[in-house]
Amino acid sequence: MDIRKVKKLIELVQESGIAELEITEGEDSIRIRSGNGLKPVAATGDKDGREEADEQRRPATPMPSGHRVLAPMVGTFHLAPSPEAKAFVEVGQKVDKGDTLGIIEAMKMMNQIQADAAGTVKAILVQSGEAVEFDQPLFILE
Repeated sequence: MDIRKVKKLIELVQESGIAELEITEGEDSIRIRSGNGLKPVAATGDKDGREEADEQRRPATPMPSGHRVLAPMVGTFHLAPSPEAKAFVEVGQKVDKGDTLGIIEAMKMMNQIQADAAGTVKAILVQSGEAVEFDQPLFILE
């Protein structure tokens, strides 16, 4: 795969805010994963000589125990409906099943993230404006 194409793909991933892009062209394949402020990891080659960008990983931190509310899609997470508005929930707040916890913006659409169980918000695992991936834990309820 031409290095100019790879550079262009990296730029597109950075500009679009998507979390991951995988392209296969003949026998060549490349996967580009992004992350805000994450430590970059060098690209590696596989048995066929194809290059694949390694996933950028956060430092390992223990996950709090409790019920996890997961991201149903890839997008940009928001704790409030607008920058000047109050957050939907705060740590220590009681929520009922179906209450809005946050929003994920994907392709200019705002998708409400609702509590799938009643409980108390024990932890908010992502910050407003942070890119999230499918099935990434967003909240811990107890």
